[in-house]
Amino acid sequence: MRSNQDIAASGSFRRAARQPGDAQRSCYGIQVLVAGRRKHWRDDVSAQVRRAGFNAIMVDSAVDALTVLALGLPVDVLVTDADLQGALCCSQLAAEARLMRPNLGIVLASDMNGGEERAPLPPDCIVMAESNERSDLARTVREALAVCAS
Repeated sequence: MRSNQDIAASGSFRRAARQPGDAQRSCYGIQVLVAGRRKHWRDDVSAQVRRAGFNAIMVDSAVDALTVLALGLPVDVLVTDADLQGALCCSQLAAEARLMRPNLGIVLASDMNGGEERAPLPPDCIVMAESNERSDLARTVREALAVCAS
């Protein structure tokens, strides 16, 4: 019987070639981290993420989101609520997440009508109005995956 080393050396044990635009993915599929303090919002966003065929991890604060990232859990996209406030608000979470994981896709869901001033967002963050259609979240997550893959 041939060993795995023999098979790998012969070249018949090759990985599939990565296509342009493929994001770095874990063995668990696409993982989306949903961070928002409102439970109803988290549940709604997570349900949309799951309907799109992705896996969702829900947290209720920016500190918990950073903990998930610091622990090294597989996360491909961060979707955060613009209502995250306090010592670590949504824009600071996006900046810290970008520092920890440079290839992480970041989506900021905002109602766009709250005239609150936010700190500048890191480059390649996608701002999405909450009033958009439900299918827009899945499209926006795919767009964030494409942005972080390039």
